[in-house]
Amino acid sequence: MKPNKLKEIWSKGGIAFGTWVTIGNPDVSEILAHLGFDWLVFDTEHAPLCMETVQHMIQATSGTDIVPIIRVAWNDMVLIKRALDVGAYGVVVPWVNNKGDAIKAVKATQYPPKGLRGTGPRRAALYGLDREDYFKKVESELVTIVQIETPEAVKNVDEIMSVEGVSACFIGPTDLTTSLGIRDQQNHPKFIEAIEKVLDAGKKHNIPVGIMTYNDEQLIKAIERGFKFISLSSDFSLLIRGARSFLEVAKKRI
Repeated sequence: MKPNKLKEIWSKGGIAFGTWVTIGNPDVSEILAHLGFDWLVFDTEHAPLCMETVQHMIQATSGTDIVPIIRVAWNDMVLIKRALDVGAYGVVVPWVNNKGDAIKAVKATQYPPKGLRGTGPRRAALYGLDREDYFKKVESELVTIVQIETPEAVKNVDEIMSVEGVSACFIGPTDLTTSLGIRDQQNHPKFIEAIEKVLDAGKKHNIPVGIMTYNDEQLIKAIERGFKFISLSSDFSLLIRGARSFLEVAKKRI
């Protein structure tokens, strides 16, 4: 099992950049992995990706040092187990609202006696060829990233981050602004107050905090505020952005 680059970046106080992958084709993940991102999150919560497809997409990144992470559809030990068994180096777990939810997520990623993960890593252990090495290193290399997306989660963020095994927290701006009743209003005082509270808790517990960004302005603000796990939009949004920009240049020449 190779070292997890995310942990190395965070240990040095650096920022890890990546993007969300939702298009179910290995070509997409292979291209993105060769562009220089630090990590990719394969989204099985909102994207129509099954685990078989995700495994093929992760395999397409094998020749790179990208860190493959899977966002599971729910805080469920079976979904988390399957995500890790196909070779993900971590999971993003949605809807973590309190300490109990965080403990549940962490236990699902760890083998007994610490956790509840079933023992059958399959591809993660190279189909048994790297079995002993995997079991020796897995606990120190996997990352468990919990999502902060509700007012309840913001309220309880200090106790969520106090849970041993939580590697990072991630803010989904659309989810959080929607649950705050201010959908997509990232300059609203309610949202700014919420993210500052999460960032303060991250500093207190030495836990990296991540966020989704969709444009240059949001990216610069995220860096300035101290986010350490920053998503540069998603595959389909990057496709739209690039195609639209190129098309606009072309049409101006007509």
